[in-house]
Amino acid sequence: MAFDPASLKFDAAGLIPAIAQDTGGAVLMMAWMNADAVARTLETGRVTYWSRSRQAFWVKGESSGHVQRLIEMRVDCDRDCLLLVVEQEGPACHTNRRSCFYTAIREGEEVEIMAPVAG
Repeated sequence: MAFDPASLKFDAAGLIPAIAQDTGGAVLMMAWMNADAVARTLETGRVTYWSRSRQAFWVKGESSGHVQRLIEMRVDCDRDCLLLVVEQEGPACHTNRRSCFYTAIREGEEVEIMAPVAG
């Protein structure tokens, strides 16, 4: 069966959450996609998100060089969230960390569990 991005369940703003995970299983980040970003990602193999603040497409790595190449796109059971298995070059987070999920809550305290990448 051919995939149609319109078959996804987008929110009222026309967006769907997309979780990026590296091929080793580490969760890297979450961002938003619209139907066109989904289609562009599938067409080019370069992960393209929708920037809510800029109201524009955002090809991951186009300014930072920290490119995400799509390995596989997965749709959850409710069709309202995407999992993007990616090959990540460099840090995924704008804070220069491998993952955006670098703060853990442990025993009621926030603990930074990942330092920025050197260089």
